[in-house]
Amino acid sequence: MTTGTLITVAPTGAESAKAEVPALPVTLDELLLTAKECEALGAAVIHVHIRDDDARPSLDQGRLRETVTALRESTDLVVQLSSGGAVTDPEADRLAVLDAGPDMASCTMGTLNFGDDVFLNRWEFIVDLHTRMQERGVVPEYEIFDLGHLTALQRLLGKYGLPHGGHVHVDFVMGVPGGMPGTTQALVAAHHALRDLPEGTTFSATGIGRSSIPVMLASLSAGGHLRVGMEDTVTYAKGQPVESNMQLVARAVGFAQLAQRPPLTTAAARELLGLS
Repeated sequence: MTTGTLITVAPTGAESAKAEVPALPVTLDELLLTAKECEALGAAVIHVHIRDDDARPSLDQGRLRETVTALRESTDLVVQLSSGGAVTDPEADRLAVLDAGPDMASCTMGTLNFGDDVFLNRWEFIVDLHTRMQERGVVPEYEIFDLGHLTALQRLLGKYGLPHGGHVHVDFVMGVPGGMPGTTQALVAAHHALRDLPEGTTFSATGIGRSSIPVMLASLSAGGHLRVGMEDTVTYAKGQPVESNMQLVARAVGFAQLAQRPPLTTAAARELLGLS
């Protein structure tokens, strides 16, 4: 079992509107403040979506570069850009995320119903993303929304080789309407399926909405890592809106310490993920 816990914060996402969730960090200043606060508490990775001047999801190249640079200057966090964007973003814009030079980027391993929308990830697009990351020295986090996505990852690695740095890290995104449920049973099934991936593969887990706590507890007990943040849940408890990403990171850190698997430092996180 891994001795420490990798804690990733996903502070913004592309789904929630600032008007409905006033605490959501959407400007660069808000994002930097959140990043510094969450790093101080024990987060080691930040999973980044950006917004435009009207707080709408954006993949603007200039803003992405500015965000990556600013995060590097003000924190030691591993900067992971989302290549998922919003479900409406074209493939070319999603591939261009890599041009901003992040440490990591997400790579979703298949298409799924995403609430009332469809999150499209064609096989050719996945291959393109994976191979471009290999060429550019960007480490992927393979996003797994359903069990079949692990089989797709096995196929991808078998045909196109290991990611940059040689370490495979996946994130189980659980509880999305259209994906696997955020339950202990689903996590056990997903964890069991990891046996077909390269030895040493690590996983984190994300519980959407009310599945956040059961998924955290299940992941810790199975030797996994945690992703939390206002991208994934905006309610801290029933009838209690999240006040800040710090609240969610602090809870994850508390659970990790209770499990006697304290948060990994940013240096230990880089070593784990194969980041030079």
